[in-house]
Amino acid sequence: MFKKFSAFCRKKDVYFSAKRYFVNAMSAMAMGLFASLLISTIFDTIAARVGWAWLGTVAGYAKNANGAAMAVAIGLSLGTPQLVTLSLAAVGVGANALGGPLGTFICALVAAELGKLVSKETKVDILVTPTVTILSGCALAALIGPGVSLVMTGLGNIIMEATELHPLWMGIIVSVIVGMVLTLPISSAALCASLGAAGLVGLAGGAATAGCCAQMIGFAVMSFKENRWGGLVAQGLGTSMLQIGNIWKNPWIWLPPTLAAAITGPVSTCLFRLENASGVASGMGTCGLVGPIGIIGAESFGGAMDWIGLVLVCIVLPAVLTWIFAEIMRKFGLIKPGDTKLDL
Repeated sequence: MFKKFSAFCRKKDVYFSAKRYFVNAMSAMAMGLFASLLISTIFDTIAARVGWAWLGTVAGYAKNANGAAMAVAIGLSLGTPQLVTLSLAAVGVGANALGGPLGTFICALVAAELGKLVSKETKVDILVTPTVTILSGCALAALIGPGVSLVMTGLGNIIMEATELHPLWMGIIVSVIVGMVLTLPISSAALCASLGAAGLVGLAGGAATAGCCAQMIGFAVMSFKENRWGGLVAQGLGTSMLQIGNIWKNPWIWLPPTLAAAITGPVSTCLFRLENASGVASGMGTCGLVGPIGIIGAESFGGAMDWIGLVLVCIVLPAVLTWIFAEIMRKFGLIKPGDTKLDL
């Protein structure tokens, strides 16, 4: 019986895989966040600076689509049939309301896989598939959502309060950890969005942005000789995740941008006290300049020192510090020619 069920699950493309769930699905969830919550933050920032009320209204619509966008994106990453994918929109709305981004991630995964199991197995598929998908996802959200939300909100609040109380050490810790998560094949944007009621914002959000920028700008600059302008753009405005294959071959190449993050984090929290207004933006770094835009959108941002701090923390210091650390390591033979080469 178990073998038959296992074979049936395989036939339906339902099986556990860390890569499918924690890399593909989480990355897709980040895209859902980008296409709703994050873009709404950008619209809000522009609307506030320019005075376009209509754009602020559009931002509200985009923000309200947050849960649905995340769940549908997760379904697409798992290859769900059309009816399951569309049904996940309702799951996302309910799960996000009860459990936040992490709750949405868990509930959408379960609902998507259960929906795939029953899809096209009956003559009344148009009723059965959405019923199973929506009810299973929403039932799970009601069961675990409040608990998940409580834990993640509490954890995020602890991190943000600790950063306010101990900006030096927490600036280092948050910047280094979130920056490293950004380079790993998991989503730092999804992580930052899940921490706290509104995501990892404020001073801790600024430190997270500093760490992400250090990884992206750092790798872009230290590998410029090997990857030239294409690599500079791909990593500086795209993602430092492109270097993950090279990191597995020579972990030493990860040290220069990480050391840079350990410096820019406390510079952000202690010297310039940069804050980020969006949890998603906190984990995006210079990808599309989203991280800096989130900092510009903070209510505390506006003075000349804020602009100087933004440029230094997000661009200048990561570039200079990473280059210096990388050159030192090259002299000691820890980083060799070709170690950061990308196939672009």
